[in-house]
Amino acid sequence: MTLLTRRRLIGSLGVGAGGLLLSGCDRIAASPKVQDVLGLGEGLTMRAQRLVTDRTALAREFAASDMSPVFRTNGNTMPASDAYQAHAANGFADWRLQVDGLVRRPQKVSLAQIRAMPARTQITRHDCVEGWSAIGKWTGLPLKLALDAAGVLPSARYVVFHCADDFDGAPYYESIDLIDAYHPQTILAWGMNDQLLSVGHGAPLRLRVERQLGYKQAKYVMRVEAVDSLARIGAGKGGYWEDSADYQWFAAI
Repeated sequence: MTLLTRRRLIGSLGVGAGGLLLSGCDRIAASPKVQDVLGLGEGLTMRAQRLVTDRTALAREFAASDMSPVFRTNGNTMPASDAYQAHAANGFADWRLQVDGLVRRPQKVSLAQIRAMPARTQITRHDCVEGWSAIGKWTGLPLKLALDAAGVLPSARYVVFHCADDFDGAPYYESIDLIDAYHPQTILAWGMNDQLLSVGHGAPLRLRVERQLGYKQAKYVMRVEAVDSLARIGAGKGGYWEDSADYQWFAAI
C-alpha cells in the first residue's frame, strides 16, 4: 500500500502548482488547487488521513553534510511583547515554561532545567507552504517527557502551544493531538545547528513536529496546555493560520 502524504498531494497538482510553490505565499493563496491542498478539500478529513498514513512513522533524518547553509527566519522575528523582550534581554534566565491544563501536576520549568533534561537531536527538513524548504539540526526536550512529568489526564485529547508573538494583536498558537505529541521526533527545541536557538528562530523554545508542514512548528513557546477540545481557543480551528486563513489543522507531509 502506498501511503498518501501532503507532499505527494502537492506533487499530484502538476507543474503549474509547482511553479506557484516556488514563487511565494501570495500566489499560493491565489490558487484554488493549492488552497484545496492546504485545506485537504471537502472529502479528505483528518480521520480519512489517519486511515492512509502511518502516524507513527519517522520523518527522514539527514546527515550533517546535508544541512542548508541558510535557514530562513520566517514569520515574526521578535515578539512585540514587553515581557518577552525583557526575557530575551536577560538571556531567558527568569523565563519559565508553563505546562498545565488537564494535567495532574502543573509545571513551571526554567530553560536551564529544560536543557538539563534528556535531549534529542535530529537533522530534518522544514517544508514551508510559502514554497521553500531547508534542512536544519534541532536539539531539544522530547515533548513526551514534559507531558509525562505533568501527568496528562485521560480526558485530554490535544496539546496547545501558546506563543509570545502575535499578528495584529491576535496571539499566535498551534495545537497537535496526543498521537503527534508523543511521537519520538516531537520536541521542544532549544538548540539549532549546534547553537542555542536564536530569537529569530523562536527562542527560547520552538516546537518541532517533524511530519507536519512549517506553520505547525510554533516559535516562542511560552505555555503548553493539555485540553479536551480546541473549540474554546482562538476561533476554534486549532491554530492561528487555521483560524485566519483556513489552513488545514492536520498538516501532514
